Amino acid sequence: MKPVRVMFGAVGALFGVAMFASVSAQGGGGVGDRQDGKHLFERETFGGNGRTCATCHTSETGTVSPEEARRRFEANPRDPLFLHDGSDDGNGHGVSRMLKDATILVEIPLPDGVSLADDPEARSVVLRRGIASTINTPALDPMLMFDGRQPNLRSQATGAIHDHAQALVAPTGKELTRLEEFQLTDRFFSSPALRRWAQGGPAPALPEGTTASETRGRRFFEDLPPNPANFPEGLKDGLCSACHSGPLLNEANAFLQLVVPGALSGTRFQTVGVSEVNALGNPARPFVFTNADGTKTTVVTPDPGRALITGIGPKDDPTFENVNAFKISPLRGVRNTAPYFHDNSARTLEDVVRHYANFFAFVSNGVIILSEQDQADIVAYMKLL
Repeated sequence: MKPVRVMFGAVGALFGVAMFASVSAQGGGGVGDRQDGKHLFERETFGGNGRTCATCHTSETGTVSPEEARRRFEANPRDPLFLHDGSDDGNGHGVSRMLKDATILVEIPLPDGVSLADDPEARSVVLRRGIASTINTPALDPMLMFDGRQPNLRSQATGAIHDHAQALVAPTGKELTRLEEFQLTDRFFSSPALRRWAQGGPAPALPEGTTASETRGRRFFEDLPPNPANFPEGLKDGLCSACHSGPLLNEANAFLQLVVPGALSGTRFQTVGVSEVNALGNPARPFVFTNADGTKTTVVTPDPGRALITGIGPKDDPTFENVNAFKISPLRGVRNTAPYFHDNSARTLEDVVRHYANFFAFVSNGVIILSEQDQADIVAYMKLL
């Protein structure tokens, strides 16, 4: 059995669109209920290590960046952000990883049929991941976590309170309901248009753009198939929309299957080479997957992503939706939710687009080349969303 380093998969990171169907105009119950939820989100520690929901999900970005972590450490080295899984060893010692990358340590159970070649008896693995933003999620996108492992907000909140806040007091059902209701209020939406959509209004359209750069950038996000008649420049038409489609720009469209046979419209997960590149140099482990035919394949990676939830290895993953695949947060409001990717390896939108430029060049064997102007135009357009 030879180790296999899984290389890049399909052409973009995929999202699926989903929306809570019954969001009231005020985002849940009455004013008192929402105030209870605000207190629970911002102040309640449930007798744990001092963390609250707001410790890791700030009102400005819904997440924590390395810059934010450094500011907080300078202001208060005892900030609970740096405890437990925010520390270097998971036991409260060292803060270098948080200050550099703003990632936490996440323990994921190994599914049946998956093991570690360097620790065959292990039934879980600890990975380094960023903190998923709460902007527009879960208010409009109930697919939670980078790997989609939590089925709903209540389950996610319960897990976070127990695992990350190390709560000694379990939240009651009423408290979990209040937390859910609070996360449907205005502060969790990136724009009034999205708030109106959540209330049953029209879905937001793609902005037209006003500057020349924004207008050029829109081309990449329009729901268009590639245009081989204008080869190779026409292959850039709708390039980003293959995976960033729908009202939130978080679902694959029908044209993805042109480059990834078998990929379905609305697919939520895809590898775009973030784990493969491993820009931050996170520790890579040898994950052994038992294939459907009984054979085994070893994947050396810092984070197999969705595959640790499904147990599906590369031999059974023709559409690249499992191994090293992640959900990417909706692009609406993306200008305010840095850093990016599951490992926080992209600090800015410019970093994101630079990664994709390298990715498209690789998977197209050098046919699709995003020029510096293309990259600037894509960034300009994303800042409109």
